[in-house]
Amino acid sequence: PVGQIGELVAARYDDETALTRFLKDVDVVTYEFESIPLAAVEFVAARVPVYPPVEALAVAQDRLLEKQLFQKLGIPVPPFAAINSRDDLSKAEREVGFPCVLKTRRFGYDGKGQVVLRGAADVDGAWATLGGVPLILEKFVTFEREVSAIGARDQSGNEVHYPVSENHHHEGILRRTVAPAPKLPAALAVLAMEYNRRILKELHYVGVLALELFQAGGALLANEMAPRVHNSGHWTIEGSETSQFQNHLRAITGLPLGPTAMKGEVVMLNVIGMTPPLAECLSVQGAHLHLYGKAPTERRKVGHVTLVADSLEALGEREKAIASLLQTNGTPPLSHP
Repeated sequence: PVGQIGELVAARYDDETALTRFLKDVDVVTYEFESIPLAAVEFVAARVPVYPPVEALAVAQDRLLEKQLFQKLGIPVPPFAAINSRDDLSKAEREVGFPCVLKTRRFGYDGKGQVVLRGAADVDGAWATLGGVPLILEKFVTFEREVSAIGARDQSGNEVHYPVSENHHHEGILRRTVAPAPKLPAALAVLAMEYNRRILKELHYVGVLALELFQAGGALLANEMAPRVHNSGHWTIEGSETSQFQNHLRAITGLPLGPTAMKGEVVMLNVIGMTPPLAECLSVQGAHLHLYGKAPTERRKVGHVTLVADSLEALGEREKAIASLLQTNGTPPLSHP
């Protein structure tokens, strides 16, 4: 979309001539997803400031480095082990225990690049599917809810944090985010923001950072971090005084961060693999429809709807109306608060 308002340079990431042409008129560079060759980002960072910093991207690209960072900062994680061979997997399955999840260390998103192992009978199949690249084995976590802690840090080290939100997935894809997270104990919400704060400080971070965590009983376990604006924070466009997008841009350009107070109870529903009925969606009170200009294909996020209301009761009624318009084959009805 940004190509519609600025000069667009389309080339391979390793095309240094194109990168140099791209850099001739820019003062600062940011990125919107993690699947970028690190060498290209390092090339850019040697010439202009890149935010979030290269170190944050390097960690987020590798699930093992990510888990090790969390451990270093005292952020709890499920048991895990690095897997580089079939023998490593045999040893780790005994140490980590079943059920567990075998994941590629790099380039996994929306449930891709991972296989759940329920028992020993699943190991050979999982290895056949994923073996050949660096892997990580993690204990499967039975959790009560997944939450996102989203914060922003500017170039002077000032921070703002958004209320912790609750996420609901289906088939590995985020379907729904509610903010603030209903029934999340206040102490855990504070703890989630503290964990985010530790990462921001450790990485000398600039920009928006999303941290996904599992609530398991009275504890929070870190799942993964995203060094960018995040799908689970899209609700902030209408639901917060300053959106995650605006605070990200403020942070990387040296402007003051904006307040993150909420404007009400908020739910965001992703539009996946379909063209939503525009008039019907917009007829629901408090509904804000965002379409990304993408052709609908199976499992593809093509937009989202955000609802804002003064109470959970009102929000629930409006969500039921929107959810009925967004159903696709294989997608269960979305719950409401």
